[in-house]
Amino acid sequence: MTIETKTVQRRRLHFSSIPDMIAEAERLATADKAGKLKALGNWTCGQIFNHLANWASYPYEGFPDRLRTPPWFIKPLLKMLKPKYLTKGMPQGVRIPKVEGGTVGNEPLSTEDGLKKLRLALDRLDKQVPKHPSPAFGNMTHHEVKELNLRHAELHMGFLQPQ
Repeated sequence: MTIETKTVQRRRLHFSSIPDMIAEAERLATADKAGKLKALGNWTCGQIFNHLANWASYPYEGFPDRLRTPPWFIKPLLKMLKPKYLTKGMPQGVRIPKVEGGTVGNEPLSTEDGLKKLRLALDRLDKQVPKHPSPAFGNMTHHEVKELNLRHAELHMGFLQPQ
């Protein structure tokens, strides 16, 4: 049964840095390995790590074709919302229009493999300036790309509840 994530009472997280995010990911992976992690949404811990790693990699490797041209009415709205998303976080339960499943990069992956992939993506994000502009927000500073990824992780990791 699919959970409507727009209404889920998830954990509220705040990451000040990439090392903060990695520390929480490691804590979640440890809880999952011990069988003490509850998913409040529809994705496993490994799927969430995979999704976050993929989105952290797109500014370096390029965004998938189906994301490159958002509907004309979305881009001005997102540019207006960018400061809010960078500081206060991203809304839950949002789906990307005309993208099957509402997003990309959330294929199933084991928690262990997802964590490895996430660490690699975040290491690059922390050290290298991105090459590709965001299809939604356009050109962003390296700091803004980091902040957006931190807010994205707060959203998704908030759906995982250590027991």
